[in-house]
Amino acid sequence: MSTPPRLIVGLGNPGAEYEDTRHNAGAWFVDRLARELKVSLVPQSKFLGLAVRAGEVWLLQPTTYMNRSGQSVAALARFYKIEPEEVLVVHDELDLLPGGIRIKQGGGAGGHNGIKDIQSQLGTPDFWRLRLGVGHPRNLSLAQEVADFVLHRPRAEEREAIDRALDRCLLAWPKLAAGDYAGAQQQLHGKTV
Repeated sequence: MSTPPRLIVGLGNPGAEYEDTRHNAGAWFVDRLARELKVSLVPQSKFLGLAVRAGEVWLLQPTTYMNRSGQSVAALARFYKIEPEEVLVVHDELDLLPGGIRIKQGGGAGGHNGIKDIQSQLGTPDFWRLRLGVGHPRNLSLAQEVADFVLHRPRAEEREAIDRALDRCLLAWPKLAAGDYAGAQQQLHGKTV
């Protein structure tokens, strides 16, 4: 068992025009988790985001743009003395098909600007990531550029697959909350239902 997370970060871009875009999949999870835990995210200017404490864990949605997410994460983590291995960042993942889920600790940023900035601001890649598949335009037979793709809404069938993945992540929350990442991986890395 690993250290239980003390900070859950849902990545996305601020503003209504980005709310339903693929890049906001991480924010969708934190919204759902907040509802599940019966708490409400509120603006916290010193953390550059929407945040709330739910028991022992903080939920955070940076209100910076994606490529500045690390400023928000680092501000809250430093203030509450949260170590990088106690941080779980939930984000969209191009390398997984819509509905795919992977958990890992550390590693590269895979071209994800939010992850890249968090690594830079925390000074380490050793935080946990819950990667939510949104697909890649090439794998979905689309001609869009990646930057354009992540800033658009998923097609209806893709959104359904992502929503099912979010449901599965909520079912795995007790394991995640306990720091049982291996158990959560086993539960989540299986076939989609």
